[in-house]
Formats: sequence, C-alpha cells, structure tokens
Amino acid sequence: MKLFRAIHQPFHRPIRTAVAILAVAVVPAGAVAVPALAGSSTATTAAAVATSKCPTGWGSLPEASKFAGAGQLTDVRTGRHACFDRIVFDVKGKPSWFRVHYVPNVYTVGQGNLVPLRGGAKLEIILSVPSYDDDYRSTYNPANRNELTNVSGYRTFRQVVDTGSFEGETAIGVGVRARLPFRVFTLGGQGSTSRIVVDVAHRW
Repeated sequence: MKLFRAIHQPFHRPIRTAVAILAVAVVPAGAVAVPALAGSSTATTAAAVATSKCPTGWGSLPEASKFAGAGQLTDVRTGRHACFDRIVFDVKGKPSWFRVHYVPNVYTVGQGNLVPLRGGAKLEIILSVPSYDDDYRSTYNPANRNELTNVSGYRTFRQVVDTGSFEGETAIGVGVRARLPFRVFTLGGQGSTSRIVVDVAHRW
C-alpha cells in the first residue's frame, strides 16, 4: 500500500527546496516518512496527504474468522507503515481460525499467570495453530518470548509477547499505545503456506 506520491513543483523553484521535496516524497514501500525540514510547509503538506489516504472503517471490537484450517506457526514478524503498525503470523498450512480482541489483562496459556505488557491497552491474538508439529517438535522457537520482535520506535506497538501454545492453539499478547482500531485478514503464501495479518492504526 503506497500512501505517499511525488508532489510536483514548478521547475523554477530553488534547488534546495526541490531536494527537500524529494526527501519527503520518495519513501520506500512500508517505511515511515520523516520530514526533511521540520515545520516546513512541504512537510505539513506531505503529512496531510498521508493522513487523508489512511484506511477508515476499522474498529476496536473483537474480530474472529469463520473458517478452520490446519497447520503450524513458523514465524512472527512486525513492521511499521505510514498509517498503522503490522504484525504477521507465518503459517505452514492453510489459513486457520483466529480471534483478536482487547482484554483487561493477558495470561499465559494453560497456566493462567499474569503477563505484564507495556502500553495503555492489551490486544490478545489467538490462533488455532500450534507452534509445534504432530510429533511435538517446535516449529517456532523465539529467542525471547517476552520480546518476539523489536518494536522500539513504533508508533502503536509497545511489546509483543508469546503467551504459550497449548492444545492446538497459540496465543500472542500485544501491548498497544492505546485502544486503537485494527483490522485482521489472511493472505496466501508460497506453496502450502499462509499468513494472518493484524494491522493496528496509529490513530482513530
């Protein structure tokens, strides 16, 4: 999703201004633009264009899928976008049932221990895929279950935690800056793989 486009200016503008415009307009896909000149009219215009193109119609009520699949979780990834922060779950197999909802607290699966999360709100993501195969061999074994990815510098995400995989389900806790709107969808991958994607907006 490209949220920024080049802003065309007359050719008689000073070279310094043209360079500043290109610094704002040319942004890699999925990156967060940082204005070249803080407080300039060009930076303000670029920010306004980005905001006006952000998706709308998202909400903060629970989301759940209406289909079932089979597979195993193989990876968890996060990324920053112009309008939202994204978390992606890579699955070996077809898209599976999921439930995403805000909760007062997050607990470890099977044990019920409270899991502290940074941020003003807590988003729980439950996937009907385990992080182990039929022989109980791990298919996803993060180095640090309390910090699945490095989300420092993200506008919305504050922490991503693996709260456990038990009886065919895996639960993930996401610390969010505030109770912000989100969306959930699935994507096909190469071969028999698939992805479950959760986007949480930067603002209402």
